[in-house]
Amino acid sequence: MRIEAIAWDIDGTLVDSEPLHQEALNAISHDLGIDMSDLHDDRFRGIHMGDVWRMLESRMPAGVTEESWGTSIVDYYIARAHTLKPLPGVLDLVRRFAAAGIRQACVSNSSRRVVDANLAGLGILPFIDFSISLDDVAKGKPDPEPYATACRRLGALPAHVLGVEDSHTGFASAKAAGLVTAFHTVGGNAPAGADIVFSDMHDLGAFVLAPAASAVPSGAKRVQV
Repeated sequence: MRIEAIAWDIDGTLVDSEPLHQEALNAISHDLGIDMSDLHDDRFRGIHMGDVWRMLESRMPAGVTEESWGTSIVDYYIARAHTLKPLPGVLDLVRRFAAAGIRQACVSNSSRRVVDANLAGLGILPFIDFSISLDDVAKGKPDPEPYATACRRLGALPAHVLGVEDSHTGFASAKAAGLVTAFHTVGGNAPAGADIVFSDMHDLGAFVLAPAASAVPSGAKRVQV
């Protein structure tokens, strides 16, 4: 297996942003008088805002539009995005991949404004060829379009591109597009069919930079090759 490029998810994979996304959703929903007490905090993990709106639309008060609701959530998030931190090992690994000549792109289910705020805060823009946001595609994850678009722009066959994800929604998108898949987990909730399941970025690096090695990194599990 030869990996020529990496297609990174952002939220929850490169940066621990899921709590802030949930905070923004909860805060705006509370301001609008929407009761979400019956929904688990992970209910919308990896799901793009269009689908979140459709799930919550019946709870919205009269006069609230998808545009105004979404803009309020993004404004809340961006105002606090400077507090976000990259996940352990991310910055080192992105630099190592770049030094090895492996091209990198980001593929997100978030809006362009959120993607740009995240990447600027992470400080990895010099190492990333481009990013795909929800605004750049007709259908977001779990549809394969985001990852298929990334592969076309990279000029690489999907079988030589590694999609790195932390949500089942994103994994389904990368898998359907034909990418090699890596699933970042600290739980044990990995989907069936992932090529590698890992909890430590160093193990992901070993998988990519030494793919012919006979042994799988100690902290990772290779599901298929």
